[in-house]
Amino acid sequence: MQSYSDMSSDRKKIVIGLSGGVDSAVAAARLKQEGWNVTGLFMKNWDEDDDEAYCAAREDLAAATAVSETIGISLKTVNFSHEYWERVFSTFLKEYQAGRTPNPDVLCNREIKFKEFLSYAQMLGNPVIATGHYARIKNHKNGFGLHKSVDLSKDQSYFLHELDQTALAATIFPLGDTNKTEVRAEAVSLGLPNAKRKDSTGICFIGERKFSDFLSKYLPPTPGDIKDLEGKTIGKHQGLWFYTLGQRQGLDIGGAGDAWYVAEKKMTENTLIVVQGHDHPSLLKQSVSVKKMHWTLKAPAQPRLKCFAKTRYRQDDQSCEVEIFPDGSLSATFEELQRAPTPGQSLVLYHDTQVLGGGVIEQVL
Repeated sequence: MQSYSDMSSDRKKIVIGLSGGVDSAVAAARLKQEGWNVTGLFMKNWDEDDDEAYCAAREDLAAATAVSETIGISLKTVNFSHEYWERVFSTFLKEYQAGRTPNPDVLCNREIKFKEFLSYAQMLGNPVIATGHYARIKNHKNGFGLHKSVDLSKDQSYFLHELDQTALAATIFPLGDTNKTEVRAEAVSLGLPNAKRKDSTGICFIGERKFSDFLSKYLPPTPGDIKDLEGKTIGKHQGLWFYTLGQRQGLDIGGAGDAWYVAEKKMTENTLIVVQGHDHPSLLKQSVSVKKMHWTLKAPAQPRLKCFAKTRYRQDDQSCEVEIFPDGSLSATFEELQRAPTPGQSLVLYHDTQVLGGGVIEQVL
C-alpha cells in the first residue's frame, strides 16, 4: 500500500465507498482504527427498474447505514445513475449489438467508482478514497503500480486494470493484504451487522437477475438459425447478443452425443454456429489482438515482451508473448491454446503480481 503517514491530521480525510457488503464495511473499520477521518459514501447508480423484485439498492443502503452507525462514521449518498447509463450501460448495450461480450465491471470501475466517486470525494475536500476491492497499490519509482491481492481467489485486479495514475495515487485498498476468511472473522469480532451477509454478484450496480430476460428489455429479439459446422440448421436462437463464445446453456439443442457449445456468431447472417464437445478444436485459439491498450504505468520500451495474461476473470495466468505495434495496438500469442477467448472481454497482462495493463479483445485467431 502506498504510504500516507506523512499527511497532517487535518488532511488525513478519506471517503470510502460503502456498498452494504462486508468487504467495504471491514475496510472502513480498519481505516478508522488507523486514525483516518472516515466518511462513507453510498452510490446509487441504477434507477431503470427499481421495483419490488429488483430494488436491491434499498436493502444495500439500509445495510450501509447500519454499518456506518456501528463503526461511528457519517454516511453520504449520491446518485450517479445518469453517468452510469451514459458511460457504462449504453456502451454495454452497443457492444452486445455488435456481437461482442462486454465486461461492465471494467467500465464501471474506470468511469464511476474511480472517476465520478473520486471527483465527488475531492469536491468535498477529501484527497483520498478507498474501496473494499481485493487488490494492492504499490509505490514504484515511475509511479503507482497495481498488484494482485494476497488472496488470489478473491483478487480483483483484472477488473481494475484501466485505472490511471490519478486514480491509483488517490486510492487505498485496505483489504489487499488480507484473505476473505479473515475479513469475515473480523466483521464478526467487530459486531458489524452485515458480517454474514451474502456477497453480491451479477452486473455491476444492477445485481442478480436472469440475464436473457434483462437484456431483452433493451435489445429486441432477432430470431435466427443455429447451425453446425456443415451448415445444417439444428435449432433457433432469439438473438445473437444472448450468447457468448464457449457457452453451453440456453441452446436447447437435443440429440445424441456431446453437449453443444457456441463457436461463432455470424452477425451479417444472424446465424449462431455451434460445435459438439467442450474442447472442440474450433473453440481453441492461439492468439488475440487488442486495438487500444491501457498501460498502468507506461508502455514497455521494447516492442516484444514475454509475460502472463488473463482473457477472463476466473482464469489462471497464461504464459504468452506480446507484440506491440507503433499504433498502440498489440497481439498476444499464448504458449498453450486458449479455450474461447471472446471479443469484448479484456486481455490483462501481468508480471508476477503486477498488472502491466490491459485492453478489450478485438479479434481471436
